[in-house]
Amino acid sequence: MLSLALAGKPNAGKSTFYTAATMADVDVANYPFTTIDANRGVTHVRTDCPCLDLDDRCGTEHCHDGKRYVPVELLDVAGLVPGAHEGRGLGNQFLDELTNADAILHVVDASGGTDEEGEPVEVGEHDPVEDLEFIAEEMNLWLASIVERNWESVERASRSPDFDIDDALTEMLTGVGATELDVARALRDLDYPEDPIQWTDEHREALAEDIRERTKPIVVVANKADVASPENIQRLKERNEATIPTTADGELALRRAAAAGVVDYDPGDPDFEIVGDISDQQRQGLEQIGDVIADHGGTGVQQALDTAAYDVLDHLTAYPVQDETHWTDGQGNVLPDAFLLPDGSTPKDLAYAVHSDIGDGYLHAVDAREKRRISDEQELEEGDVIKIVSTAN
Repeated sequence: MLSLALAGKPNAGKSTFYTAATMADVDVANYPFTTIDANRGVTHVRTDCPCLDLDDRCGTEHCHDGKRYVPVELLDVAGLVPGAHEGRGLGNQFLDELTNADAILHVVDASGGTDEEGEPVEVGEHDPVEDLEFIAEEMNLWLASIVERNWESVERASRSPDFDIDDALTEMLTGVGATELDVARALRDLDYPEDPIQWTDEHREALAEDIRERTKPIVVVANKADVASPENIQRLKERNEATIPTTADGELALRRAAAAGVVDYDPGDPDFEIVGDISDQQRQGLEQIGDVIADHGGTGVQQALDTAAYDVLDHLTAYPVQDETHWTDGQGNVLPDAFLLPDGSTPKDLAYAVHSDIGDGYLHAVDAREKRRISDEQELEEGDVIKIVSTAN
């Protein structure tokens, strides 16, 4: 399962985002380090379901009238403060939790209502752009410290006649999510001595930054957009193109109202409809949320998740079926499963995503839309419905 992690300084709204995205019961409070132990749950990214091309919608609980929700892991850990890579606050615990994350959702208090330590200040008093710089730096220095601690083993290995620096660094960095290809591309882009003994701290920090950018790309969640100035939102977007104006409080209120039958709302919708009896005060609160999402095209919570999975990580959704005519599994369920795969994935990759036995026994695949057999090397596209023929079926 794809794994996304929430990062940011204390009190920026990570726990509220997590609660809204997962509807899990966690502590949410207006003080630093509300989260001590990591919260790990399941949320969903949203895409168009292929059932929109059928006469009837599929019956899976993850499809709401053609809006398909695909599960991903969401991690919320303790907030970062300056000096986190040296263990300040709960920094080391936090940073170590990020090891297996595929992308980082950096929750920023876009209103400028909390200082660099996460303490409340007057709205607008703190510059949220400064938070972008410090958290990327803390993550880079944390990874550089890992490289530094393990560099002696690279130096020892370099004395061997068959030493290969790509292999040595791959072995070191797989623990933080780097692949052989990540390391090869990083070394191609860096200027470094052939002899590891001659590497300096600057070389190792440059390597760490490059690997972090490849393995932990960042989506900026410009939270508290309901009270943030448009100028702050714009400046954050200028620093990171993948910046999503967000009101986690608004999303949480809408999801709770939807669960209570008060509003008609699906996560990621650009608007909602009040369908239940509510007080004047509740109506006023919902109308205020409506004004915010009208300005930004949604609350931002779902958009941030979707941006991370589909845009930043370049994933696509594929749907395995057993019956290519009716798009069903063996029990007659229409489009019961959806898998997130990296761009460039093939039918065989989908087979392995379903089950290792299906992949091991892979024979061929059928495009259920076209009703034709496709090449084993054909790259899948978003929304593909694929029948996998395997000896393990």
